[in-house]
Amino acid sequence: MDSAAATLRKRPLSVHTAGTNGTAAANGNGVGRAGHAAEEQGEPVSPSERLVEDFYIVVVIGIATPVNLPAARAGIEAQLARYPRFRSIQAKDGSGNPRWVPTTVDLDYHIIYPKLDAAAVARDPDRAVEDYVATLSTRPMDESRPLWEFHVLDFPTSEAAATTAIRVHHSLGDGMSLLTLLMACTRSAADPARLPAMPPLPTTRTGAIWETPRPPASAGCLALASWAWSFVLLAWHTVVDVASFFATILFLRDPHTLFKRANHEPGQRKRLVHRALSLDDVKFVKNAMNCTVNDVLVGVTYAALSRYYFRKTGDADTSKEIRVRSILLVNLRPTTSLQACVNMIESGKESDVKWGNELGFIILPFHIGLHDDDPLQYVRKAKKIVDRKKSSLEVVFTHLASEVILKIFGLKAAGAIFHRMISHTTISFSNMIGPVEQVEFCGHPVVFIAPSGYGPPEALTVNFQSYVNTMMVNLAVDEAQFPDPHELLDDFVESLRLIRGAASSVGKNHRND
Repeated sequence: MDSAAATLRKRPLSVHTAGTNGTAAANGNGVGRAGHAAEEQGEPVSPSERLVEDFYIVVVIGIATPVNLPAARAGIEAQLARYPRFRSIQAKDGSGNPRWVPTTVDLDYHIIYPKLDAAAVARDPDRAVEDYVATLSTRPMDESRPLWEFHVLDFPTSEAAATTAIRVHHSLGDGMSLLTLLMACTRSAADPARLPAMPPLPTTRTGAIWETPRPPASAGCLALASWAWSFVLLAWHTVVDVASFFATILFLRDPHTLFKRANHEPGQRKRLVHRALSLDDVKFVKNAMNCTVNDVLVGVTYAALSRYYFRKTGDADTSKEIRVRSILLVNLRPTTSLQACVNMIESGKESDVKWGNELGFIILPFHIGLHDDDPLQYVRKAKKIVDRKKSSLEVVFTHLASEVILKIFGLKAAGAIFHRMISHTTISFSNMIGPVEQVEFCGHPVVFIAPSGYGPPEALTVNFQSYVNTMMVNLAVDEAQFPDPHELLDDFVESLRLIRGAASSVGKNHRND
């Protein structure tokens, strides 16, 4: 192993050195121009970016070959480190407002090659990776440097020849923008000269829900009445959802179940685990039920949580149904192709690409109940609830409300309100779309992509990520609350199997009719 790798193996993990007010200290160790923050007029830190100061995104990537450190280092320097957010820190200007200030990037700090216990790695390499990634949730990052790290675990596991855990502070971007950035740094494994193929852009999204075109007069009175009625429903559903939003902040909280954290203390350890599901099976159910992939994934989550709950609690009343709620993150950016983003970057218009946090959220009901006689009932309920939420401006309102609350009440009060709202729900849920072909990152073929994160006060976060022909389910769980997260992953696998089998029977019945 070369001297650079040896140095990185010995380097300890980052420690928190900046003050809690977000002012970075210019310590002369890779900070560069950060000490002149008052004079530098960088891009302001947006309200939504300030609200996620304790939130982190962790992307675990399995690669098919041992790590070529010089190639990885050169690729990270040439690709990822050139983006403005990845070479900036947050520092306050003369008025006390936080801004993104350019600084010097020291790759010896950001690429971490830890030395793990050899006996633990030999005994169970999968567990060694999982344990190491879990420790990241207890270690803050050094705010005097750009808030991103590459942790290289260069030993084989059951899934890959080596593993990389990328840790990024949530203020650098939300999951969608960071995934786009990551994909912009990759190339097709089949043809390294081109970007990876992504799923086609949705053709049904022609604008905001309130921009539904008025039907022509030739369509008749019924079509015109239906168009007008859609706006009445939109207004009513928005009023109900906004009222629920404020009620959640003030007093409306989910019942205490084994999924809900009783107390949240800063630095509580989160364990990040994942399991691959068949994307073909998900699409089969989607087509059989005439719904969306997201509907299927929400339904599978209903089923998995229900199986886990009734098994763990031993509750004999399987006819009961418990209603909890999830925070479902929604991307508010205009739909843009990966190629279009890369073209803007390479033409010097990278400021036109929205890398920050452009998210709203909806409070999505989740139903815990058993439907062993008809597993498709989980998907039907999911579709009904998601369709109802689509006929609302809740996501737009929550995005604007978070910014207004921050401006009026300040960061501390807004953070407390935001924390209270999340703690009154049970789960965080998201679903992201990845490449449809294998990709290479810095010359290393990628086996799997498993994004997750930690920071929210909930005990359970569920994230789905598609890649080639798999759908990865990623869980971030409170270790004290979920000592057996792999059992819950088993429930996701079994739930999809049962739902897929039921959908297959529906298809056969339709063909026999």
